[in-house]
Amino acid sequence: MTILLAEDSALYRHLITGHLAEWGFDCICANDGRQAWDMLAKPDAPRLALLDWVLPGVDGVELCRRLRLRSETEPYTYTILLTAKNQQKEMLEAMDAGADDFLAKPFDPPELKARLLVGKRIVELQQKLVSANGALQYAATHDFLTKLWNRAAIIAFLQREVARSLRESIALGVILVDVDYFKKVNDELGHETGDYVLREIAKRLTANVREYDGVGRYGGEEFLLVIPGCDLATSLRRANVIRELISSAPIETPFKAPRVTASMGVAVVKTSTNSESLLRSADEALYQAKRNGRNRVESVTFPRGGEGIRRV
Repeated sequence: MTILLAEDSALYRHLITGHLAEWGFDCICANDGRQAWDMLAKPDAPRLALLDWVLPGVDGVELCRRLRLRSETEPYTYTILLTAKNQQKEMLEAMDAGADDFLAKPFDPPELKARLLVGKRIVELQQKLVSANGALQYAATHDFLTKLWNRAAIIAFLQREVARSLRESIALGVILVDVDYFKKVNDELGHETGDYVLREIAKRLTANVREYDGVGRYGGEEFLLVIPGCDLATSLRRANVIRELISSAPIETPFKAPRVTASMGVAVVKTSTNSESLLRSADEALYQAKRNGRNRVESVTFPRGGEGIRRV
């Protein structure tokens, strides 16, 4: 682990860096508070800092205060203040500013090592908690099989985009995708083959979207694409490109290589509506695509004023 040492005394810098090397820590040094803050503000800054209280430019207490004012999404930096001050009032000031620990000068090397090991353990625990929280967040918002957003996440994205569409008066398109005859794939080739099909279709869907589009598993063999800024013509064009991409090549599995197709319903909002009515319209268009022979795209749109459905 790398430690940032902010110390203006050359004697103490030499003494402490020698101990840190002996104990297996890497170390970068700052001679004053401004230099220390520049180092701490970097994305890859050390997460364990040993700060002298009295520093030119910015003192150690102010450095602690600045660190605690940062966004909660930024990694935590554990701080230990080195100080010749030993009054309780001053110690409370340091802790109130956000210092995690302090050590009086002149310090006992074993005591410094013990404080650093505690700090190292806490930083490593915090990193594990952040990683675990990220994994839980991913699991809560993504479909286990396809790795796409799950139904709740893609609908939440749609609701946000509908609100933005109304606020900024921009078009918004949705594409509801249904794999044709998927039950037949499961019945004749087995559910494991069906899983391979769904995963591959997910890959083909994401291969043709922009970074700000939304793609999710809507349920079973249905997928939902939310494409901000797309009018009817653009949404239809993109849906047909994706449809052709899905049907263009067999899907390789360990068992067989079925060639599958998909039917799609497109709905585009140009004026006021809501996510529920938009999804109903996309579902009606999808039903029409299936009635008209499958492996095709049908669409509806809201006329100005948001009333009724116009079939295209």
